[in-house]
This record gives sequence, structure tokens and C-alpha cells, in this order.
Amino acid sequence: MVDHPRARKLAERIQVIVAQMLDTRIKDPRLGFVTVTDVRVTGDLQNASVFYTVMGDEEARQGTAAALNSAKGMIRSEVGKQTGVRLTPTIEFHLDSVPETAEKFGELLLEARRRDAAIAALRENATYAGDEDPYKKSGDEPADDEPAEAEVPDDVVPGSPAL
Repeated sequence: MVDHPRARKLAERIQVIVAQMLDTRIKDPRLGFVTVTDVRVTGDLQNASVFYTVMGDEEARQGTAAALNSAKGMIRSEVGKQTGVRLTPTIEFHLDSVPETAEKFGELLLEARRRDAAIAALRENATYAGDEDPYKKSGDEPADDEPAEAEVPDDVVPGSPAL
């Protein structure tokens, strides 16, 4: 959907109209606690997608979807009256998945925070498996009790098999 200024203005107006209709004129008992989150209108102003969220369980969502679909004609006619556009856009209702996605992200962040805390707790009491600094530094001389490195003859290439 292209972001045309006229389509954006119409979408904002449709969002207000639909929210007012759901609040004052639609008296369907199946209609739950609905919030209109977004409206997107195509560039040719022919189709409007209304995104909504519903508080409650799956049964409340299904009942609200049925109530919105049955009131679609009345909502569309009111949108046509209040907007004054030549062709009233068709209206499609879509359940917005943003709250469920946000909840899932919140759960994942809590799990990551819990795992980070567990790793930090393990790190506090951790000790090195060997020496604290296992790498030799240049200038370190072998002690008398440590064996010196074996010398390689000049005619042998390192990494090649010995003959």
C-alpha cells in the first residue's frame, strides 16, 4: 500500500469514524472491548483495511469478528456519508497481531535476562582451568627444571614429515 497523503488523511478519518461507530452506534452483544489500532487505505482509495484488537480470550475475538462483519455495511455507509468521497472504499477488518507479538517478545526478553543472570552468577565463582595466563610471553626464559624447546635442524622444513 502506497503512502499517498490523501490516502493517509482518509485512513485517519476512517479510523475516527469506525471508532465512534463502535462506541456509540453498534449495539451487537457479541462486540467485545475493541480498539481500532490502524487503518490503511490503498492509493486508489478503493479499499480500506481496518486493524483492531480485542481484550479477552479467543471466544471474545471470534464474537467480535462476527459482529464487525455483520456491521460492515452500516459502517461503510457511515464512512461514505462523513468522508464525502465519490467512491466509498470497501472495508475489511483484520485482527491486529501486534499485542500478541509484543507479549511474545516480552517473554523472550525475560528469558534472556534470566539466562544472563544465571551466567553472571556462574562467572562470579569461576576459576581458570589451568594457569591464569597460559600463553608464553617473549622474554620468558625456561626455568632450570623446565625442559628447553627441541631444536629443529636447518635443513628440515617445519610442518613437513621427517625422513
